Amino acid sequence: MKDLGRAKYFLGIEIARGPEGMFLSQRKYALDIITEAELLGCKPVSTPMEQNHKLLSDAGPYYNNPARFRRFVGKLVYLSITRHELSYAIHVLSQVMHKPREAHWDAVVRVMRYLKGCPGQGIMLNAVSDLRLRIFCDADWAACPNTRRSLSSFITLLGNSPISWKTKKQDTVSYSSAEAEYRSMAAALRELKWLKRLLCDMGVQHKAPMEMFCDSKSALYIANKPVFHERTKHIESDCHSVRDAVQDRLIVTRHVRTTEQLADIMTKALGAPAFNYLLSKLGVRNLHSPT
Repeated sequence: MKDLGRAKYFLGIEIARGPEGMFLSQRKYALDIITEAELLGCKPVSTPMEQNHKLLSDAGPYYNNPARFRRFVGKLVYLSITRHELSYAIHVLSQVMHKPREAHWDAVVRVMRYLKGCPGQGIMLNAVSDLRLRIFCDADWAACPNTRRSLSSFITLLGNSPISWKTKKQDTVSYSSAEAEYRSMAAALRELKWLKRLLCDMGVQHKAPMEMFCDSKSALYIANKPVFHERTKHIESDCHSVRDAVQDRLIVTRHVRTTEQLADIMTKALGAPAFNYLLSKLGVRNLHSPT
């Protein structure tokens, strides 16, 4: 055992420290992916995925090298440790691993073209923080064209620093957008409970109610008012843990405008203006010049 001092590079993650805090990026790893794909000379794009895409319903010719497709998608999965804006693109591409089509490989190439423009982009963990947990949760109703299941996403902030995020297809079909949003809130609540216990083990007490931000007023109403009707009586009981947490003052729900919903970046493919605006709100930095 040797004390090698403060970590600077660990398993592909580069760590830089400064007065503002700790900066995490995977610049070398991203450049290695681009180099392996022979795309160092490509023209960068501003977003990782084309807006209004139809990738999951594409019926074009199959890609002739599925092993290569799977290898690069796997590399992108590891890159998402510090690049939460890739979560949605990875979620979509991971669903076609068994039989990728040429359009799916083109989507992988677009992600790498996006990385070409910002390989050193990463997340800043601020040195000054109130150590309070906030979570932004969102859902895209009936997002999957094949199963009509909705897509949930959340991103958790400790102070102003993003510390956890996730994009996942819901287990069941939701009958309304309000139900889909409510299920997303339930998934976000489970993350908050786990993080609160983790902070407690580290000696950080979080006595104030944790804030949960959602852009659906209907879902917030269901969470705060114990009213059952035809839209909500079929929702599983575990989802109503959100309402119990509100009543117990474990969390407090807040409404946020869709344009300010940080989790929106992991739920759908956005245009460049909205995409870049949400990235700036998340405190994403790029300490390196574009390559």
